[in-house]
Order: sequence, then structure tokens, then C-alpha cells
Amino acid sequence: MIFKTYQKVSLAKNKMANHKIDMLQIKQLLRLYSNGESKLSISTRLGLSRNTVRKYIGLFHSYQLTFEELSDLSVEEVEDLFETRELLPDSRENIAKNFFPYVSKELKKTGVTRYLLWQEYKEKYPEGYSYAQFCHHYRSWSLRITPSYHMEHKVGDKMFVDYTGKKLSIIDRNTGEIQEVEVFVSILGSSRLTYVEASLSQKKGDFIGSLINTLAFYGGVPAAIVPDNLKSAVKKSHRYEPEIADSLQDFALYHNTTILPTRAYHPKDKALVENAVKITYRRVFAPLRNKEFFDLKSLNEAIRELVDLHNNQPLKKEKISRRALFEEIERAELMPLPEIQYQPKDFSRGTVQKNSHVYLGKDKHYYSVPFKYIGKKVLLMYSNNIVEIYHEQRRLAFHDRVYSKYGYTTQKEHMPSSYQYMSEWNPNRFISLARNIGENTEHYIAKVLEKKHHPEQSYKSCTGILSLAKKVGEMRLENACKRASDYGRYNYKSILDILDKGLDQFHEEDFYQDKKLPKHRNIRGGKYYE
Repeated sequence: MIFKTYQKVSLAKNKMANHKIDMLQIKQLLRLYSNGESKLSISTRLGLSRNTVRKYIGLFHSYQLTFEELSDLSVEEVEDLFETRELLPDSRENIAKNFFPYVSKELKKTGVTRYLLWQEYKEKYPEGYSYAQFCHHYRSWSLRITPSYHMEHKVGDKMFVDYTGKKLSIIDRNTGEIQEVEVFVSILGSSRLTYVEASLSQKKGDFIGSLINTLAFYGGVPAAIVPDNLKSAVKKSHRYEPEIADSLQDFALYHNTTILPTRAYHPKDKALVENAVKITYRRVFAPLRNKEFFDLKSLNEAIRELVDLHNNQPLKKEKISRRALFEEIERAELMPLPEIQYQPKDFSRGTVQKNSHVYLGKDKHYYSVPFKYIGKKVLLMYSNNIVEIYHEQRRLAFHDRVYSKYGYTTQKEHMPSSYQYMSEWNPNRFISLARNIGENTEHYIAKVLEKKHHPEQSYKSCTGILSLAKKVGEMRLENACKRASDYGRYNYKSILDILDKGLDQFHEEDFYQDKKLPKHRNIRGGKYYE
């Protein structure tokens, strides 16, 4: 009995060893081997005999290829090189593999599980695999579809972005100088719909511009954007809490999405976009290698045509194009774009001054923030039309951008209550209040406003003078203003002195009327000197 069992196992191994395997299995086998996995581990993971594994590793060495060089070969070239043929699976396996593209697509939809899809499978194929076998074969199939790394991505969840290492170029019409340009690549995790564009640099302005164009291309916003650790994206890399660049953080807040930078030294985090970069080399760079472009616009038009061909080409295993898959399962799951397109912003840092204003050096202009933030370090974000001021990611103020040098843009509610009161002061206001008291007061207040060198100085004097009406009455203040005007003295202190001494209550004739002198024995009289 034991011998028969051993014989059965040996026959099975020999049968497996004699079968040729398909191209995808070869690539998966050699990738694992290039990553340092043992032959035993590869045999177990791929369901291949160790003899088969040894055979193709030996051929790989004999051709003196690297895995990267192998990856760049076409399907036909790999098949010719290794003389591969498809395995001849049994009917159940064949049926299941034809069903798995549907499973892969449906699993991306909300609430759909493997068990639910297995039930559909069993209804259609009652003699098919058990649930455990179904899951096992599906996992093997899915690993072969994405040899680099397999991960089920939720629809509408992540958008991966990066730049290609190699560059394209444009030619200056006037000088003939060749200028290298960056190539931006984006891919949605679920449908794998890809976007590619050329830009002059990887700087924040061009990077944000590419993101704006990408979201417009997709017609929606994913839940998260996953950039590599680009300088334009990440100020400081960290395993747990990387510091996101201000410009990218503002972009994310505006679109209600999240930034999830890839972790350093974790290649699996960016496997999808790196594969998209490789495809870009083959399907964009290669067709354009002998063509000349004299501006970014024409170059990007050519890129767009090639990328559209790529997105509309059916996926070999899933029998559906990236574009069709996107339209079917992912477009509806993206968040809507804002009605107004995002405006790229510049950034500046400053300190809130004692007058509750921050200086924007670009325009030499001052903008107000709430007075309780005096002395605090703040971040200014500004576009062509607006200025926003933040402290510790909290927005303190929002202003229309003003380009007048050394001017002030002030929101009354930002200032202390005393300032808010003072901000309502103006000459017409004081003259109107004085007119309500009397003609003399009106004339006097007008003179005070005229005499002072600085408006605020005169406003304080006027406020003090008018406040005296509540203490002494309007009539006395009116008389005091008349007497101070006669003296030509126009200030608060003069009015206060007149009122304190009661001089407002004396009439001019009281000082000059004739009075009889009293008799006194020491007075000699006029006849004494005759």
C-alpha cells in the first residue's frame, strides 16, 4: 500500500516535470529566484516540481539574462526563448480559470465576497471545486496575473503616482537646444487606468499641475493619493508619520482626499506604479524615440494618444481593457471633483506682529489675523486671488489678495475691541456728533481735526471732548468750546481747564463793568499831589 502511494506520487511529479509551463509562470519563477527565494520555496508557491524549477533557472543562467532584461521582452520572445506551451489542465481547472477574471472584477465591488462568487460558480458549474479548492486555485491564478506583487485594491481607493527615471525631450525652435523633460505617471489601484504626461520639472508647481490634470482625466477623486517620497510631496520621510509638503497637503484638503506616501525600503508599496513606469517605457518611450517635439503641448498630445491605446487594449487574463474596467467598476466610486478647479498656491511663513497683522513679503502687504495669535509663527498660502493664513494646520484668516505695497487688509473682528471701536472713527462721524451738541462745539471739533498732525491723535482728542457733555451737560460744553475758540486753543486739556475753573459760566461783560471803590483812610485821593 505504501509502495503504491509512493509510486503514485512519483508518477505525478514526473508528469509535472515533463510538462512545459506558460510564459507568466516562467516570469514569476525567475522573479522569485532573482529576489533570493529558494528553489523549494518557488516550487511550493507556484505548484511546480523542483525539477521544473531547476530546468528554467538553468536556461535562465545559460542565456546570461537579468530579470529586468527578461521583463522587457515581448510575450512571443519569451515563448520562443523557453519554447513554452500552455499546460493542459483538467476541465474543472479550465472552467475555473475562465471564471476567475469575472471573480477578480467583482471582488473590487463593495460588499462582494469570494464566498458569494463561489456560490455563483457552483450554481453554474455544480461539479466544480469546493470552496477551499476554489480559493486556492484563485489565489494561484491571481499571483500569476501580477507576478511582481499581488494585492486586491478597493475600487476608488488609491491612486499611485511617480515619475519615470528616464526622460523625454523637446527641442528649442530658436536655438536647437535639446531640453530633457520629466514624465509623470499615475495609475488607479483597482482598474489600473493609467495617465501619463510630460512636464518641465518635478518641482511643486509642475507636480501639483500634473495632479490637477490627472484628476481631470479620471473625472473624480480617489480616497487617497500614494506618491513616492518625492521632494515635492514629502518634506521629511518617516516610517509612521511622514511630513507632507504644504502644497500637497493643501491640494489634498481642497479635494477631500488623503496623502499616503510609500514607505522607504518597502518596494511592495509602489509595485503597481513601478510596473506602470515599465509599461510606459515600452508603450510610450519606445514609439516616440525617433520623433521630435518642439513644445510640451505637442509632446503631451502624442503621449495621450499612446496612453489611450494602452488603456483600451484588453488585459490578457481578464479579457477586458483598463478603460472598460474603469467605466464599469471604478468611475462611480470616485468622489466628485470640486466645481471650481484648484488653484496652485505659493507659500510663505511669518510672525504675527503686535498690530495683529502678518507681512506677505511677495507683495509687501499686511493681512490681519485674530489678535490672540500675536507673536505666533504662521503659514501664508496664496494664489493669484486669495490669501489664507494658517497656524498649526488651522486656518486663521481668509483674505482677497491685494497688491498695494505697504497697505493693510484688515478684518474688524480680528482686532481687539478697543481697535474695533477706533476703526469706526472718521472726521465726519465726530463732526456729526458735535453738531448735535451745538454750533460752537461743531466749529471747535472741526478745528481740532484740522490742527492735529495724525488722524488717530485728533480722534482721541475729539472723543475726550465730546465725552465731557455727559459730565457737565451740553450747554456748558458748548460755552467752553466758544471760550476756547476765542483763546485759539484747540485741545482736550483747554476745554477741561475751562470747565474745571467754571470759566464757561462767566460772561465777558462781568469782567469789564464799572464798580465803586470802597473808602479807606490811607487813600490820599487825587488832590494830594496838587
